[in-house]
Amino acid sequence: MLVLIGFLLLLCGSAVLVFLPALWVRQAHHGYASPRTVICPETRSPVGVTLDATHAALTGLRGKPKFRIADCTRWPEHIRCAQACLPQAALAENDAQRDGRKCEFARKIYHLPVLLAAFAAWYVGMLWHSQFLFRGAWMAALGISTPQLKQLVSWYSPHFLSAAACLLFAYGAAWLRNWFVRLQGIWQGIASSLTLWAALLIATLPSSWVLPRTLLLIELSYALVGAIIVGTIVGGLSGKLIWNVPESK
Repeated sequence: MLVLIGFLLLLCGSAVLVFLPALWVRQAHHGYASPRTVICPETRSPVGVTLDATHAALTGLRGKPKFRIADCTRWPEHIRCAQACLPQAALAENDAQRDGRKCEFARKIYHLPVLLAAFAAWYVGMLWHSQFLFRGAWMAALGISTPQLKQLVSWYSPHFLSAAACLLFAYGAAWLRNWFVRLQGIWQGIASSLTLWAALLIATLPSSWVLPRTLLLIELSYALVGAIIVGTIVGGLSGKLIWNVPESK
């Protein structure tokens, strides 16, 4: 029983460790990706420049972001310039923020689809570990008896940890959804969910490899099915099923 609780704690901790850096990279990338207008030190005239958003976001994980110009309206004729406008560009507000043009659908998280996806994944987990599917093999792999299982079910911590893991995963998939700009709807959600599932697999597999192979196979297959369900709901219902909150006057 302690093995199961430890595995759930490992899963929740890994979800947080993967989710928080991904959240920072996503937010930083959106903040730096849009073009911005600066005064060129050479011509003293306004020019449009674009920062290397990916480089800034990834270097920011190790401390202070490092900036470099990715594009300029004076390029390619003056691509070898000294980039003296870089400090100004790093502090300038991007054009999308200045003009108030924001991609609301891409950046907004719709909480009701996320909650439904988390509940669906948790409920499928109950069915997955029920007597109708893999409970017998699961109990044999853990080496627990029926009385021990009843005691485990009576505890709150395994249920809380599994629900928390599903909720964290659903929100992580929702945050990653806008990275897949070439995909829309359900496929966008599934792509983001499977990406997060693969990242968690890489993060947890070295530690979970000591688990019995049957138990590991049951849990990994459930996680894969749950990821597809979460991605389908998050990608298919975001923007369609909205929990309207009255705005304060």
